[in-house]
Amino acid sequence: MNIRNCSKCGKIYAYDGFNKLCPKCRKEEEEEFGRVKEYIYDNPGANIQLVSEETGVPVKKILRYLREGKLELKDAHNNLILACERCGRPIKTGRFCDKCVVELQRELKGAVVKKERITSNNRARDKMYIAERYKK
Repeated sequence: MNIRNCSKCGKIYAYDGFNKLCPKCRKEEEEEFGRVKEYIYDNPGANIQLVSEETGVPVKKILRYLREGKLELKDAHNNLILACERCGRPIKTGRFCDKCVVELQRELKGAVVKKERITSNNRARDKMYIAERYKK
């Protein structure tokens, strides 16, 4: 059993491999997100500051929900809140714009190449290496 301390309250809990919060703090987080989601659903034109004031959820957490892809801004073009971490273009949700996501995927696929096939103990497996051009 993997035991850890909650990153929010510090209490010990059984880590499930997914969440860094204890069950109590996880429930509180889910309730806060539910309040934000419900408020935005009822008031679609509200700005982030108003949502924070009306729900009691800090702006920092609401921004985290946007970065994690849990929430999406209505219009990316007039967005002054979220920008792609790679190119700086305004985005609706997440960390990267669609163009940068495609480029990052292509670069990642190009960086890892199969070099040789190893057979041992009647099991065949591929060994992966970083492409020479990415070793620096």
